[in-house]
Amino acid sequence: MTRTPADEASAVAEPPRRRRKIIRSAQYVVLTAALTLVVVLADWQRLQHQFLEPSVASRMFPDLITIALTNTVVYTLAGFGVGLVLGLVVALMRLSSVAPYRWIAATYVEIFRGLPALLIFIFIGVGVPLAFPGMAIPGGAYGQVAIALGLVAGAYMAETIRAGIQAVPRGQMEAARTLGMSYGQAMRSIVIPQAFRIIVPPLTNELVLLFKDSSLVLFLGVSLETRELTKFGRDLAGETANTTPIFVAGLCYLLITIPLGYVVRRLEARYAKAR
Repeated sequence: MTRTPADEASAVAEPPRRRRKIIRSAQYVVLTAALTLVVVLADWQRLQHQFLEPSVASRMFPDLITIALTNTVVYTLAGFGVGLVLGLVVALMRLSSVAPYRWIAATYVEIFRGLPALLIFIFIGVGVPLAFPGMAIPGGAYGQVAIALGLVAGAYMAETIRAGIQAVPRGQMEAARTLGMSYGQAMRSIVIPQAFRIIVPPLTNELVLLFKDSSLVLFLGVSLETRELTKFGRDLAGETANTTPIFVAGLCYLLITIPLGYVVRRLEARYAKAR
C-alpha cells in the first residue's frame, strides 16, 4: 500500500506529540503527588485551631461588618474618588500645550508612582502635621486616608486616563471643532466620555488595588471606630493570641476582590469583543 504525503507528515509529527503527552502526564503525576503529601502530612487540627477557631471567629461579629468592613469600603471609595479627580486633572495637564503644566504633571506621576504607598501614608500622618502645625485635615482619619490613597491612585489613573484620551481617534476632536465646539467643550462632551468607556477595565482594577492598599491605614494610628479589616484583625489576634481574626479578615478581602476581578475580566472581554 502506497503511503501518501499526508501519512508521512502525520508519522513525522507523531513522536513530538507523544513526547508532549508523556511530559504533560508526568507533570500531572508530580502535582498530584505533591498535593497528596500536603494533605497527608499537614496537621489539619492545629491549623484549624490556629486559623479558623469558631469561638474566636464568633467574637469578630458584628463589628467585623459594621466597623471594619464598612470602614474599608469607605476608605477605598473615598481614595478612588480623590484619585479619579486628581488623575483626570493630571492627565489633562500632561496633554496640555503649556510646558510647565506638563513638567508638573510628569514630576507628580514619577514621584508618586515610584514611592511605596506606605511612605505616602507616613508622610500624610506625620509630615503634614509637622509642616502645618495647628491645621487639621478635614474628616479626620477618613480625610487622611482619602488623601493618601488618592495621591497614590491619582498617579496611576493619570497615565491610564491619558492613554484612554489618546486612544480616542483624532477625527472625533476634529469633527467636534468643525461643529463649532471649543477645545474644552469637545474634550468634555466628546473625547473624555469615549476615553472613560475605554479605560473602565483598568480603572476597576485600580479599585481592587486600592481596596488592598487601604490596609495601610493602621500606620495612621486610627481609633477603634475607624479601624479597617487588617487593623481590626490584628488587634483581635493580639487579644486572643490566635490568628483566626487575621485569616477571617483576609477572607473578607477575597469576598470583595474576587468578584471585582471577575468584573474586570468581563469588562475587558466585552471591550475586546466590541473592538
